[in-house]
Amino acid sequence: MEYKLIEVVTEDNVATVALNRTESLNALSYELATELTHVFRELSDCDDVWVIILKSNARIFCAGLDLKDAFSRGIIGPPKDMLSLPSHEKNLFDCCHAIEECNKPVIAAVHGMCVGAGLDIIAACDLRICTQDASFALREARIGIVADMGVLQRLPHIIGQAYTRQMAFTGRFFSAAEVERMGLMIAVYPDQTALMDGAKKLADEIRESAPLAVQHTKEILNFSRNTSVREGISLAVHKNMLLLASDDCREAMTAFVEKREPRFKGA
Repeated sequence: MEYKLIEVVTEDNVATVALNRTESLNALSYELATELTHVFRELSDCDDVWVIILKSNARIFCAGLDLKDAFSRGIIGPPKDMLSLPSHEKNLFDCCHAIEECNKPVIAAVHGMCVGAGLDIIAACDLRICTQDASFALREARIGIVADMGVLQRLPHIIGQAYTRQMAFTGRFFSAAEVERMGLMIAVYPDQTALMDGAKKLADEIRESAPLAVQHTKEILNFSRNTSVREGISLAVHKNMLLLASDDCREAMTAFVEKREPRFKGA
């Protein structure tokens, strides 16, 4: 499908998805959430895409949930009407699920402020990098609600319970240096040019691995968060029953014997 609020460019098996609701600083509207849901499901099924970079074309990464848009759709109403909220706002919740469940690894490249729903979005990504000027906040408690798009469930797996509670309870802005210490960011860059260079370098490093193996590794990591070690190992063994018969696995073994770099095709 064509996208109004997102730009997608694919080159050398790397898709760059840019949030492009620039006039609203990428505040998450229902329309933007719907496009995010569709684009990540589409890229998940695209064999030519091995890695995804998620970035912003606005002067910040994301200003949070678009409250004007939410109010215009009647997100606040009588208790009886609010019971339909999960189904009425389905894509608002599904966009982060679509990122997490996308079978390609997703790198979030963040600059400027990343607020509320923006933090929900990057928590659903696999890897996160940012610029020195980036700042992060879960503001929901400051406006009398709780974060409900998955950040309270995903963030503890990334930075632990203590840091998650600090961010959620205080609602204050945390600097790039602070979130790097927490483990939310794996690298901090001086500016946007260096940020995108870093994102592309990381994507290229991932591309050196067999894409099917990377995709199944992501699935196993996601599955293993809520299961026993034995169940996680069982899934990994079943995945290898398939991967050992793949062209890429044979190519890796042949390349090893021939003392050269493998040429993977994602098959």
